[in-house]
Amino acid sequence: MRKPYTYFGHEFGYLPNKDASSFPPTNKVIMKIEIITTPNEELKETGFGSIKACKNVLHSINNMGHTVELTICKSLQDLKDVVQRKPDLVILAVKYIVLNDIENIWLSEYFAKNGINHSGSSRETLKYDSDKVLAKSFLRNKGINTAKYFTAIPGEYKSTFDLPTGYPLFIKPLNAANGNGIDDLSLVNNFEEFQSKVLSLYESYDAPVLVEEYISGQEFTVAIIQTKDDGLIVSALEIIAPESSNGLRILGEKVKRDDTEVLRKTKDNLMMDRVKTLAIDAYIELGIRDYGRIDVKTNKYGHCFFMEVNLVPGMGNGSSYFPIACALEHNLSYYDVIKLIVDKGISRVPSNIPLQKPLLIDSVELAPVI
Repeated sequence: MRKPYTYFGHEFGYLPNKDASSFPPTNKVIMKIEIITTPNEELKETGFGSIKACKNVLHSINNMGHTVELTICKSLQDLKDVVQRKPDLVILAVKYIVLNDIENIWLSEYFAKNGINHSGSSRETLKYDSDKVLAKSFLRNKGINTAKYFTAIPGEYKSTFDLPTGYPLFIKPLNAANGNGIDDLSLVNNFEEFQSKVLSLYESYDAPVLVEEYISGQEFTVAIIQTKDDGLIVSALEIIAPESSNGLRILGEKVKRDDTEVLRKTKDNLMMDRVKTLAIDAYIELGIRDYGRIDVKTNKYGHCFFMEVNLVPGMGNGSSYFPIACALEHNLSYYDVIKLIVDKGISRVPSNIPLQKPLLIDSVELAPVI
């Protein structure tokens, strides 16, 4: 179990060997950068989001003075063309591209094999994003709390007495993101409701579904950025879903699509410390690189539970949780967030530097956009 270090007066983080003011702006070096995305209509996980979100990122990088372009890849040849252009850094806005004639191509794996520096985590780590059960199982074995869970397919369980965990239960897709497949019917209190939701999701996603012990407390998401000096900037916010006509607060696809949830920085510092501790532990144990978003829930006793990880989180300017969390916690502008991610990627040019144990940063100052 990782021992606690001092985190600017709070006993839960890593002790920085320098304060935030010692992170000056990067010296002006013009890099050739490409943002890689794909039409995401067929994807269960949309990564940065729409083309508009990718253009938000492009605009910020352009303001840094780098040479940048947005490349929409639809084929293996498109990827080969990127490799031929030999960019200094590719920013991966999606995890993979879907091809009809061959298996999906995972971008981090493809570019790593072709010697192209890419943002974000390795293919090996991205599996924890795409498979919620795999992430939960791995972290539970590392001593990190997660809700009790099991998977199910239609007809697998014959009655309530066969279920591994008692009601209430929460049912959602195993490998989807953005609240897809989640609504008021995800919360089940009897076997009839259980059967109905399992069947519905199985028919929609053609895969076993994830069934979790329902945790009724607060819901948080934690954005973590690793700086070029291997510090961690940790930003947590609470998410409060609106009350539905059924009197429930479920953070599902419709709520996220309509932006009707409330996002706020919680004033309970002790609770925030617990949430951040769990998120940092998960970030390190999963071997995440550059950045990631960890979802955490608490129960009525204030205990924290890992829910899932998003390693290519939404990057819409003004709408996505990741940049909003950074703004609320550290007053970072959207430009600042993208610059931190880009600077970390650039720090690996010309050679890849092995991932080191991260430090934790309480605050950060960045130069304003000129």
